Amino acid sequence: MSTPAPLIEMRGISKSFGAVKANEAVDLSVAPGEILGLLGENGAGKTTLMNVLFGAYAPDAGEILVQGRSVAINSSADALAAGIGMVHQHFHLAPRLSVLENLLIGIPGIPGRSGRIDRAGGLARLAEIGRQHGLTLDPDLPVSALSVGEQQRLEIVKALFRGARLLILDEPTAVLAPTEVDGLFSALRSMAAQGLGIIFISHKLNEVRALTHRCVVLRHGRVAGRVDAPASTTSSEMARLMCGHEIVPPARGPSMPGAAVLTLDGISTSHHSGMALRDVSLSVRGGEILGIAGVSGNGQRALAEVISGVRAPDAGKMTIAGKTVSRFSPSTVQALGLGRIPEDRMTTGLVTNLPLADSMVLPRIGTAAFSRNGLLKPDAIRAFAEAQIKAYDIRCPGPMTRAGALSGGNLQKALLARELAFDPKVLIVSQPTRGLDIGAARFIHEKFLDMRAKGCGIVVIGEDLEELLMLSDRIAVMYEGRIVGTLNSADASIARLGLMMTGAEGHA
Repeated sequence: MSTPAPLIEMRGISKSFGAVKANEAVDLSVAPGEILGLLGENGAGKTTLMNVLFGAYAPDAGEILVQGRSVAINSSADALAAGIGMVHQHFHLAPRLSVLENLLIGIPGIPGRSGRIDRAGGLARLAEIGRQHGLTLDPDLPVSALSVGEQQRLEIVKALFRGARLLILDEPTAVLAPTEVDGLFSALRSMAAQGLGIIFISHKLNEVRALTHRCVVLRHGRVAGRVDAPASTTSSEMARLMCGHEIVPPARGPSMPGAAVLTLDGISTSHHSGMALRDVSLSVRGGEILGIAGVSGNGQRALAEVISGVRAPDAGKMTIAGKTVSRFSPSTVQALGLGRIPEDRMTTGLVTNLPLADSMVLPRIGTAAFSRNGLLKPDAIRAFAEAQIKAYDIRCPGPMTRAGALSGGNLQKALLARELAFDPKVLIVSQPTRGLDIGAARFIHEKFLDMRAKGCGIVVIGEDLEELLMLSDRIAVMYEGRIVGTLNSADASIARLGLMMTGAEGHA
């Protein structure tokens, strides 16, 4: 019996940007019913390779075969026509339209009489996908009313709706609660059982081992290795293939907390963007890391904005290092000793169109260190940036490189360097390692633990529960704008935190 042709095959794919070889002679294939893991450090070439497959980039060399036939994929429309769908980290949905309207946008395949969209046909197809894979959705709900997990489900349904036989998923579990991850994996296994192929991109090696049938590992744009039995391969072995060396978790010494450096007492906010806060009280001591867990959209953004001075609360009080915050602004809380690393490093972190040096000093541009009599000190700005680039191993051509040209991991290092250079008493960090490879994540974890040892109080808002359990001394859980419980990390588990995150269990 002959072996069926792969659903897709990429042969000898190469792609360069100037002198940088993003992909070099990469071979990759996915068989019907196979879940293939695609691994690699930031900058290893995974995104470029998938952008070639999905039609965003034309390869410099190589070819793509779909079910044994060579095809030219020059756009996402070509990819969709070839049965290739992709779910990006950042969803491509119209928030004001309903679930069904999002599914029917741009689809000529379900027209009704007189050229009008056949709503009944769309509903039938949505129900069929729901029955097949457990991906149920209310067709009439607006996207703005969906949770993040439901929006991701809609993106997957949208790809299946358009006839995808191969599905590319880029870091799909980054914003999901543990119970939602279980549901996603169940749906993916169902799709594979019915002959679909899946490419699963993730830095969470335990998930890769649990889900995938094979893995391809990229390093510096080339295939560094292949893993034929992920379930029986250790995460350490996979990490070594990705990085080229052993990755040892940072040593986490005992906690020796001091006095409270940040307190929130009865903080409430109005609805502005996302979930409002409702009577939130918490404290963080010097030399302590407090993790904030929760399914995305349960008030974490509002909490970060209040602590960072970006949003003033409607009620309640906040103190930093014993001083009450009387006026909420980023400069006010910064002057009291707070450093911040926001969730979106590309828009609210660094100014991507500025040189890296300018962006790294921007929050303190008016201080004596970087200006005098209203005039900037360019030599001091450049010297500061050069020192941080060296200390934090920020990989870029130099301090005048446009900030937006850096990879995600190097942008995060630049943000960390900018804030830690001024020895904050309190550090608020949102999603510190989202989308970063294991090496970059380890570097950032080490810096947090160093600051903890120096007496800094750190608030880490994240959705990676393994990371929070590894870093935190205590973990507070948010649900619907409230703190529903706080646990010592030694008493916490992913299962217990997952229940609290969905409102099923609370602890004082």
